Amino acid sequence: MRKQKTALVTGGSNGIGRATAQRLADDGFRLVTVDRAAPKELLQGELFCQADILDASQREDTVARIAREFEVDVLVNNVAVVKLAPVEDVALEDLQTSVDLNVVSGLRFSQAVIPGMKARGYGRIVNIASRAALGKELRTSYAATKAAVIGMTRTWALELAAHGITVNCIGPGPIATEMFRAANPPDSEQTKKIMRTIPVRRLGEPEEIAHAVAFFADEKAGFTTGQVIYVCGGMTVGLTPE
Repeated sequence: MRKQKTALVTGGSNGIGRATAQRLADDGFRLVTVDRAAPKELLQGELFCQADILDASQREDTVARIAREFEVDVLVNNVAVVKLAPVEDVALEDLQTSVDLNVVSGLRFSQAVIPGMKARGYGRIVNIASRAALGKELRTSYAATKAAVIGMTRTWALELAAHGITVNCIGPGPIATEMFRAANPPDSEQTKKIMRTIPVRRLGEPEEIAHAVAFFADEKAGFTTGQVIYVCGGMTVGLTPE
Protein backbone atom coordinates (compact mmCIF):
# COMPACT_ATOMS: atom_id res chain seq x y z
CA MET A 1 0.00 0.00 0.00
CA ARG A 2 1.29 3.45 -0.94
CA LYS A 3 2.11 5.62 2.04
CA GLN A 4 4.53 8.26 0.84
CA LYS A 5 2.85 10.76 -1.47
CA THR A 6 4.52 12.10 -4.61
CA ALA A 7 4.76 15.79 -5.52
CA LEU A 8 5.67 17.13 -8.95
CA VAL A 9 7.03 20.68 -9.31
CA THR A 10 7.59 22.27 -12.72
CA GLY A 11 10.31 24.88 -12.93
CA GLY A 12 11.71 23.30 -9.79
CA SER A 13 15.41 24.14 -10.09
CA ASN A 14 15.46 27.78 -9.00
CA GLY A 15 13.56 30.51 -7.17
CA ILE A 16 10.03 29.79 -6.03
CA GLY A 17 10.10 26.34 -7.60
CA ARG A 18 13.23 25.34 -5.71
CA ALA A 19 11.93 26.64 -2.40
CA THR A 20 8.69 24.74 -3.02
CA ALA A 21 10.57 21.55 -3.84
CA GLN A 22 12.57 21.88 -0.63
CA ARG A 23 9.45 22.50 1.47
CA LEU A 24 7.55 19.55 0.02
CA ALA A 25 10.57 17.30 0.51
CA ASP A 26 10.79 18.49 4.12
CA ASP A 27 7.10 17.66 4.50
CA GLY A 28 7.78 14.07 3.50
CA PHE A 29 6.82 13.97 -0.17
CA ARG A 30 8.64 11.93 -2.75
CA LEU A 31 9.81 14.66 -5.11
CA VAL A 32 9.82 14.89 -8.92
CA THR A 33 11.01 18.13 -10.53
CA VAL A 34 11.05 19.29 -14.14
CA ASP A 35 13.20 22.09 -15.54
CA ARG A 36 15.48 22.82 -18.48
CA ALA A 37 18.58 22.88 -16.23
CA ALA A 38 19.30 20.76 -13.19
CA PRO A 39 19.35 22.34 -9.72
CA LYS A 40 22.73 23.02 -8.14
CA GLU A 41 22.20 20.08 -5.84
CA LEU A 42 19.54 17.38 -5.80
CA LEU A 43 17.52 16.91 -2.65
CA GLN A 44 17.49 13.50 -1.01
CA GLY A 45 15.31 11.21 -3.11
CA GLU A 46 14.62 13.89 -5.75
CA LEU A 47 14.04 12.65 -9.28
CA PHE A 48 14.90 15.36 -11.79
CA CYS A 49 13.48 15.33 -15.32
CA GLN A 50 15.39 17.60 -17.68
CA ALA A 51 13.25 19.22 -20.37
CA ASP A 52 12.86 22.55 -22.08
CA ILE A 53 9.10 22.88 -21.63
CA LEU A 54 8.98 25.57 -24.32
CA ASP A 55 9.97 22.88 -26.80
CA ALA A 56 6.67 21.17 -27.60
CA SER A 57 8.35 17.83 -28.36
CA GLN A 58 10.30 17.79 -25.08
CA ARG A 59 7.24 18.92 -23.16
CA GLU A 60 5.05 16.19 -24.60
CA ASP A 61 7.69 13.52 -24.03
CA THR A 62 7.94 14.61 -20.39
CA VAL A 63 4.17 14.74 -19.97
CA ALA A 64 3.94 11.20 -21.33
CA ARG A 65 6.69 10.02 -18.99
CA ILE A 66 4.98 11.56 -15.98
CA ALA A 67 1.68 9.91 -16.88
CA ARG A 68 3.39 6.56 -17.44
CA GLU A 69 5.86 6.36 -14.56
CA PHE A 70 4.52 8.33 -11.60
CA GLU A 71 1.48 8.39 -9.36
CA VAL A 72 1.41 12.12 -8.64
CA ASP A 73 -0.60 13.25 -5.63
CA VAL A 74 0.39 16.92 -5.68
CA LEU A 75 1.15 18.95 -8.81
CA VAL A 76 2.63 22.44 -8.57
CA ASN A 77 2.45 24.26 -11.92
CA ASN A 78 5.18 26.81 -11.31
CA VAL A 79 7.19 27.21 -14.51
CA ALA A 80 6.69 30.59 -16.21
CA VAL A 81 8.29 33.32 -18.27
CA VAL A 82 8.00 37.13 -18.09
CA LYS A 83 8.20 39.21 -21.28
CA LEU A 84 8.31 42.96 -20.61
CA ALA A 85 7.07 45.54 -23.13
CA PRO A 86 4.70 48.50 -23.36
CA VAL A 87 1.45 47.52 -25.02
CA GLU A 88 2.31 49.07 -28.38
CA ASP A 89 5.53 47.03 -28.55
CA VAL A 90 4.20 43.62 -27.50
CA ALA A 91 5.50 41.09 -30.01
CA LEU A 92 3.15 38.28 -30.99
CA GLU A 93 6.04 35.84 -30.64
CA ASP A 94 6.50 36.89 -27.01
CA LEU A 95 2.78 36.57 -26.36
CA GLN A 96 2.80 33.07 -27.84
CA THR A 97 5.83 32.12 -25.75
CA SER A 98 4.00 33.31 -22.64
CA VAL A 99 0.91 31.31 -23.57
CA ASP A 100 2.96 28.17 -24.24
CA LEU A 101 4.90 28.27 -20.97
CA ASN A 102 2.50 29.97 -18.57
CA VAL A 103 -0.75 28.38 -19.73
CA VAL A 104 -0.26 25.36 -22.00
CA SER A 105 2.36 23.72 -19.78
CA GLY A 106 0.08 23.87 -16.75
CA LEU A 107 -2.75 22.37 -18.76
CA ARG A 108 -0.65 19.54 -20.15
CA PHE A 109 0.98 18.53 -16.86
CA SER A 110 -2.43 18.64 -15.20
CA GLN A 111 -3.84 16.41 -17.92
CA ALA A 112 -1.01 13.98 -17.26
CA VAL A 113 -1.80 13.54 -13.56
CA ILE A 114 -5.57 13.99 -13.31
CA PRO A 115 -6.55 10.48 -14.52
CA GLY A 116 -4.46 8.91 -11.77
CA MET A 117 -5.80 11.34 -9.19
CA LYS A 118 -9.34 10.47 -10.22
CA ALA A 119 -8.61 6.77 -10.00
CA ARG A 120 -7.27 7.19 -6.46
CA GLY A 121 -9.98 9.67 -5.45
CA TYR A 122 -7.40 12.18 -4.24
CA GLY A 123 -5.27 15.00 -5.60
CA ARG A 124 -3.94 18.49 -5.08
CA ILE A 125 -3.15 20.89 -7.92
CA VAL A 126 -1.54 24.21 -7.04
CA ASN A 127 -1.09 26.77 -9.81
CA ILE A 128 1.32 29.68 -9.44
CA ALA A 129 -0.18 32.84 -10.93
CA SER A 130 0.90 36.38 -10.01
CA ARG A 131 -0.31 39.59 -8.45
CA ALA A 132 0.32 40.99 -11.95
CA ALA A 133 -2.87 39.23 -13.09
CA LEU A 134 -4.68 42.20 -11.53
CA GLY A 135 -2.72 44.56 -13.77
CA LYS A 136 0.86 45.78 -13.89
CA GLU A 137 2.69 48.04 -16.32
CA LEU A 138 4.79 46.48 -19.10
CA ARG A 139 3.31 43.03 -18.51
CA THR A 140 0.58 42.55 -21.11
CA SER A 141 1.65 38.98 -21.95
CA TYR A 142 2.45 38.01 -18.37
CA ALA A 143 -0.69 39.53 -16.83
CA ALA A 144 -2.92 38.04 -19.52
CA THR A 145 -1.53 34.53 -19.13
CA LYS A 146 -1.49 34.65 -15.33
CA ALA A 147 -5.11 35.79 -15.38
CA ALA A 148 -5.76 32.75 -17.56
CA VAL A 149 -4.15 30.56 -14.90
CA ILE A 150 -6.61 31.92 -12.34
CA GLY A 151 -9.53 31.23 -14.68
CA MET A 152 -8.34 27.68 -15.28
CA THR A 153 -7.92 27.14 -11.54
CA ARG A 154 -11.51 28.05 -10.80
CA THR A 155 -12.84 25.97 -13.69
CA TRP A 156 -10.83 22.87 -12.81
CA ALA A 157 -11.84 23.20 -9.16
CA LEU A 158 -15.49 22.86 -10.15
CA GLU A 159 -14.87 19.99 -12.53
CA LEU A 160 -12.67 17.95 -10.20
CA ALA A 161 -14.14 18.57 -6.73
CA ALA A 162 -16.34 15.48 -6.79
CA HIS A 163 -13.24 13.33 -7.41
CA GLY A 164 -11.45 14.43 -4.24
CA ILE A 165 -9.14 16.74 -6.20
CA THR A 166 -8.64 20.33 -5.09
CA VAL A 167 -7.28 23.04 -7.39
CA ASN A 168 -6.01 26.29 -5.94
CA CYS A 169 -3.83 29.19 -6.94
CA ILE A 170 -1.17 31.46 -5.45
CA GLY A 171 -0.51 34.99 -6.70
CA PRO A 172 2.95 36.07 -5.55
CA GLY A 173 3.89 39.72 -5.27
CA PRO A 174 7.55 40.82 -5.61
CA ILE A 175 9.68 37.89 -4.44
CA ALA A 176 13.43 38.01 -3.85
CA THR A 177 14.40 35.30 -6.30
CA GLU A 178 17.74 35.18 -8.10
CA MET A 179 16.06 36.50 -11.23
CA PHE A 180 14.39 39.39 -9.40
CA ARG A 181 17.64 40.39 -7.66
CA ALA A 182 19.53 40.34 -10.96
CA ALA A 183 16.99 42.68 -12.58
CA ASN A 184 16.48 44.83 -9.47
CA PRO A 185 19.69 45.48 -7.49
CA PRO A 186 18.93 46.27 -3.81
CA ASP A 187 20.16 49.88 -3.99
CA SER A 188 18.58 50.77 -7.32
CA GLU A 189 15.88 53.42 -7.54
CA GLN A 190 13.58 50.91 -9.25
CA THR A 191 13.87 48.53 -6.30
CA LYS A 192 13.26 51.35 -3.82
CA LYS A 193 10.16 52.33 -5.80
CA ILE A 194 8.87 48.77 -5.64
CA MET A 195 9.51 48.60 -1.90
CA ARG A 196 7.43 51.76 -1.34
CA THR A 197 4.41 50.04 -2.93
CA ILE A 198 4.53 47.06 -0.53
CA PRO A 199 2.67 47.67 2.75
CA VAL A 200 4.98 45.38 4.74
CA ARG A 201 7.95 47.34 3.29
CA ARG A 202 10.00 44.35 2.16
CA LEU A 203 10.20 41.79 -0.58
CA GLY A 204 8.72 38.36 -0.13
CA GLU A 205 10.95 35.32 0.16
CA PRO A 206 10.56 32.19 -2.01
CA GLU A 207 10.04 30.17 1.17
CA GLU A 208 6.90 32.22 1.92
CA ILE A 209 5.36 31.13 -1.37
CA ALA A 210 6.40 27.56 -0.61
CA HIS A 211 4.61 27.82 2.73
CA ALA A 212 1.37 28.74 0.95
CA VAL A 213 1.86 25.84 -1.46
CA ALA A 214 2.33 23.50 1.51
CA PHE A 215 -1.03 24.58 2.91
CA PHE A 216 -2.88 23.78 -0.32
CA ALA A 217 -0.92 20.52 -0.69
CA ASP A 218 -1.86 19.23 2.75
CA GLU A 219 -4.35 16.40 3.18
CA LYS A 220 -6.26 18.58 5.65
CA ALA A 221 -6.91 21.26 2.99
CA GLY A 222 -9.59 19.18 1.27
CA PHE A 223 -12.39 21.70 1.88
CA THR A 224 -10.50 24.51 0.16
CA THR A 225 -10.71 24.62 -3.63
CA GLY A 226 -10.94 27.17 -6.42
CA GLN A 227 -9.24 29.81 -4.29
CA VAL A 228 -6.54 32.38 -5.00
CA ILE A 229 -4.21 33.53 -2.22
CA TYR A 230 -2.16 36.62 -2.98
CA VAL A 231 1.11 36.34 -1.08
CA CYS A 232 2.06 39.92 -1.78
CA GLY A 233 2.82 41.80 1.41
CA GLY A 234 -0.56 43.52 1.24
CA MET A 235 -0.20 44.99 -2.26
CA THR A 236 -3.60 43.69 -3.38
CA VAL A 237 -5.54 45.11 -0.43
CA GLY A 238 -8.22 47.38 -1.85
CA LEU A 239 -7.87 45.96 -5.35
CA THR A 240 -10.73 44.02 -6.93
CA PRO A 241 -9.54 40.40 -7.35
CA GLU A 242 -11.97 39.47 -10.11
